[in-house]
Amino acid sequence: MTLIESIIERAKSNRQRIVLPESLEERTIKAADMALADSLADIILIGSEKEIMAKAAEYGLKHISKATIIDPATSPKTAEYSKLLYELRKNKGMTPEQADALVQNPLYFGCLIIKSGDADGQISGALSTTGDTLRPALQIIKCAPGISCVSGAMLMISDRTEYGDNGIMVFGDIAVTPVPDASQLAQIAVCTARTAKSVAGIEEPRVAMMSFSTKGSAKHEVVDKVVEATRLAHELDPELKLDGELQADAALVPSVASKKAKGSEVAGKANVLVFPSLEAGNIGYKLVQRLGGADAIGPILQGIARPVNDLSRGCSVDDIYKMIAITACQAMGE
Repeated sequence: MTLIESIIERAKSNRQRIVLPESLEERTIKAADMALADSLADIILIGSEKEIMAKAAEYGLKHISKATIIDPATSPKTAEYSKLLYELRKNKGMTPEQADALVQNPLYFGCLIIKSGDADGQISGALSTTGDTLRPALQIIKCAPGISCVSGAMLMISDRTEYGDNGIMVFGDIAVTPVPDASQLAQIAVCTARTAKSVAGIEEPRVAMMSFSTKGSAKHEVVDKVVEATRLAHELDPELKLDGELQADAALVPSVASKKAKGSEVAGKANVLVFPSLEAGNIGYKLVQRLGGADAIGPILQGIARPVNDLSRGCSVDDIYKMIAITACQAMGE
């Protein structure tokens, strides 16, 4: 069974309630139909039932009637959600009238459903920008306890089974925070390890804090940041197997690790790589993908109290289907 097949099976085994606010978007409603047909998740669509069912008929979809369809314009919960939004944001200057207007936005409405405990995760981005996806999530659901920054993880699947967990690795941050400070980098490490567990099914994450230095082999302020982030990550999660600073070869190759980082429980067998900057992480995963032939799945947003994921606007129906499964697994692991 491949990793994505395993993720799908785990999602089916414990169906989560996943909100798809872009309900009239063609790829999204087709992915929802697939998910409902396969019992992948309990799907919540935001919008007019009449319009959604008309789209379903237009595309020949047969399972959309199994979805829960909620229209902010007519839902009896809209007033309750508007009040919740106002209470959450009044200290930031939001008025009741502004809350009434924003609650009609499906991206906000979906996050309010989650905040109220009536759903487990949300996916958007086929139509919306990353900013539009993240803004309501951070304003309403907020970050997980002990976490103050959002980051993005990428599942990397290689046929080089000597690396990671039988060829499976998780990279972070590859999508969100350009230049994390030491505290943010520590949080990214802990969050990426959690993603490795909940989504990739890695029972024992072994986190390498990446650098151009291994254990003091080079001196520079960016190395110092990684060293401090390693210390802070241990404070955040004392049980986590994590070590740094490590160069890529020391993190991945046992023979190199035995020379450069003797005695490390991570060096030479890391399955989670945490990069010192978004620049390094984004370049790194794309090199592994393109030159190394690895499959890359993601990005998976992490650090939010309940999972909210962002799609590429060029995504396919299959991409959305897989992200429903990934979001469900994140929700189970929270």
